[in-house]
Amino acid sequence: MYESEKYEKEKLTIDLVWANKFGLLILIPIVLVFGLPFYLVWRSELDFKGIFGGLGLSASIYVFGIILLGIVVHELIHGITWAIFAKNGLKSMKFGVMWKMLTPYCHCKEPLKVKKYIIGAIAPGIILGILPAVVAIFNGSIGLLIFGIFFTMAACGDFLIINLIRKENGHDLVQDHPTEAGCYIYRKIIS
Repeated sequence: MYESEKYEKEKLTIDLVWANKFGLLILIPIVLVFGLPFYLVWRSELDFKGIFGGLGLSASIYVFGIILLGIVVHELIHGITWAIFAKNGLKSMKFGVMWKMLTPYCHCKEPLKVKKYIIGAIAPGIILGILPAVVAIFNGSIGLLIFGIFFTMAACGDFLIINLIRKENGHDLVQDHPTEAGCYIYRKIIS
């Protein structure tokens, strides 16, 4: 870290079991926020039998593949965004899976300022979740709407971590916790 400055360190983590439950709970408001406007705009053109009746084995494999690819892209977005702010770029990123909870992760090995960390934490939720859902409201794509809703929900753990640090001083430092869902906050000690 910064040798000439002193910091106090605090561990801030979230419980992954709670985060997964929260993701399911938040699904209802997410569906309402995006699904209701979609329905109001496109209700006369919706054909639910056509949408869900055609899901055979090949379509299910296709959907599963899109979800897996989206999960990988979600973590890459974290890594690329944080790498922009990290002194060592992509060399400071570590990717993996917490197998116990089947949770993929991107870990930034160096501390970042709170504001920059938050940008990297929220980026996948916006790029893969919110933006596709909003675009779907305008273009009528039910597939894009479902994709956006799913990846907004998938970013719930990120939103919970952002909530832990949102009131911190934007110039203090945050470093990902290497083995748990959370981070360390380094608050500058002012003498």
